[in-house]
Amino acid sequence: MAHSVGIKDVARAAGVSVGTVSNVINRPDTVATETRARVLSAIDRLGYVRSESARQLRAGRSRIMGLLVLDMGNPFFVDVARGAERAARDAGLGVMVCNSAQNPGEEAEYLSLFAEQRVRGVLLTPADATGRNIEGFRRHNIPFVLVDRVAEGTTECSVSVDDVAGGALAVRHLVDAGHRSIAYVSGPPGLNQVRDRRTGALNALAEAGLGEGALRELPTERLDVAAGRDAGARLLGLADRPTAVFCANDLLALGVLQAMYAAGVGVPDDLAIVGYDDIEFAAAAAVPLTSVRQPAVTMGAMAAELLLEETELEGTDRTHAHRRVVLQPELVVRRSSLAAR
Repeated sequence: MAHSVGIKDVARAAGVSVGTVSNVINRPDTVATETRARVLSAIDRLGYVRSESARQLRAGRSRIMGLLVLDMGNPFFVDVARGAERAARDAGLGVMVCNSAQNPGEEAEYLSLFAEQRVRGVLLTPADATGRNIEGFRRHNIPFVLVDRVAEGTTECSVSVDDVAGGALAVRHLVDAGHRSIAYVSGPPGLNQVRDRRTGALNALAEAGLGEGALRELPTERLDVAAGRDAGARLLGLADRPTAVFCANDLLALGVLQAMYAAGVGVPDDLAIVGYDDIEFAAAAAVPLTSVRQPAVTMGAMAAELLLEETELEGTDRTHAHRRVVLQPELVVRRSSLAAR
């Protein structure tokens, strides 16, 4: 078994004390130039890497921020991670990104991992609608910020988008285009985002004098392209098929678009489609996709900044004021919804 190079090995090779090696690593300005060069040469020659975990245990603070999202296969969450990573890097921290895959069990396991690793804090998009995982995580006294979710009934910070307004934007656009029968491909009903987007859709229908019957909901177990294709197949099987469809995210919308293309149904002439998130692939689709844009990178960056602000105040006599930041969505109109009715 290979010997792991330690700080004592470096000190022996450089002919200095362990304390001098420690100073070169942590306080290089306190070490004479010649001695520092000799130690750095030994570090390079031996391939020494300091034990960050040991340093964190001594300091009681980690240089890692946890990020737990619903689905890293969704470009929306990749953008959230980009924003969080940028803010963390500016503060000298790294980000440990984990994917719950919309599974409360996997979410609980990753939250336990974060606690074991003593991360500085956690950015979390919850998969568990019951809130039990969050309640269990609180006992570790690790700060966390909710992302893409309003912190209802909790004292933590959150950064989200007004999904009720977003759902209303999508369906108001379809109603203004003349549609009176609209399908909602909704995703898992346990997710707050899915419910809020439906509420917004119903609000837009009510504004137009249309009842709830004008919205036909097609729930799916997941928020991915395959689930969208399945919903598209079910939509094609309806005797009184709606003339438009609003999808809870762009991956579902792209799946519906694929199903329509395979069946020879014209988009937008036979069926208008609106998605949600405005991921990069929305504009690049065979029929460019109308979508409700969420500022994902901004959301991730703001959440990380709130978390950093809270953790920097730990151990001081100042208190952190928790905030709920709600960003506004924007409708981006493209060809998938532009046919005249």
